[in-house]
Amino acid sequence: MDCFPALLDQVIVLTGPTASGKTQLALRVAEALANLSVMPNGSAKAIEIISLDSIAVYRQMDIGTAKPSREEQQRVVHHLIDVVEPDHDYSVAEYLTAAHRCVKDIWARGNRPMFVGGTPMYLKAILRGFDPGPPADESFRRSVMQDVQRYGIDALRKRLQQVDPLSAARIDSSDVRRMIRALEFARQVGIPISHRQKQFESERPPEEGLVFTLKTPRPVLHRRIEARVERMFDAGLVEEIRDLKHAYPEMSKTARTAVGYREVLESPEFTDWQSATADTADTGTLETPDWSNVAEQVLFHTRRLARRQETWFRSFSEMRAISTHVTEPEDANVSASAPRNKRASKQANDQAPERPIELLVDEMTDAITQHPIWTEPHPH
Repeated sequence: MDCFPALLDQVIVLTGPTASGKTQLALRVAEALANLSVMPNGSAKAIEIISLDSIAVYRQMDIGTAKPSREEQQRVVHHLIDVVEPDHDYSVAEYLTAAHRCVKDIWARGNRPMFVGGTPMYLKAILRGFDPGPPADESFRRSVMQDVQRYGIDALRKRLQQVDPLSAARIDSSDVRRMIRALEFARQVGIPISHRQKQFESERPPEEGLVFTLKTPRPVLHRRIEARVERMFDAGLVEEIRDLKHAYPEMSKTARTAVGYREVLESPEFTDWQSATADTADTGTLETPDWSNVAEQVLFHTRRLARRQETWFRSFSEMRAISTHVTEPEDANVSASAPRNKRASKQANDQAPERPIELLVDEMTDAITQHPIWTEPHPH
């Protein structure tokens, strides 16, 4: 399969950690730009949103993914939401094939594509390009997975260090899938995948693109995540997952391990409740389980996901930070011997006032309307 080129010069991107407010800001920016670009003949240049979310591609996975609502999707055209069934393992290459097609079609309509979401792997592939490598060798993967089950993850990492030390250092210690892929690539191609991917590591300054990331104080983000998890359970997350398991007994690994879904699926509360509802015709007589422990697990893993996303986003030189709150700047000269100053700064940021969304919209639209991606009639 051919490599996917970088799209930095053709697209607008709005990213940020989960629960940072990407959806609402993207809608407001798209609507503001539509009003700004109305021509004398009544036509207008419009934004079309492309989802940058590896779970939003799945149908019937709505509550746990916090997808844009039907009404929100009617306000602005959306792409790559609800495109595959939950039992399909949707690869990065499949996503990029569809995304590149969307970008081409949107430009052909005279509009501009805006990627909105927080999946780091998708983001990197859009900004810097991606080499899908050779097709998967399922026999080899099964063999390596058997070795992992027999000898453990540490043995897998040592094996990878022998053929691709750079990938072994980069890949998270719990990411068995990526370690196996790196081994598979070296075996099939004859060179480490880290060497092949160097062509996609070139960094560019923020002003060359339109890549925006939302920066929210950690305590504020944690409160938002807590509120979102509570809303998910109140909205029927557990019932959604029960229906998913009934319709798709063999959910794909990506779908069943998504944060919010995995914790429920693997909980004894869900297993017992699912069995009870299957055996009882009148489910109204069943006692509702206490999901508080499961919700705590979802909360913990969602916060951890947000931290990982923030770490990823800091590694991209292309980012333009959009602050969602008025915070005190971090003083790099404050020494470790001044903990009281650090605590005071942290407390101030914890209580920082939120910036009106109108200011965020203006900040983005001003940058967009002055950039060639918006002003030029054809993509570069």
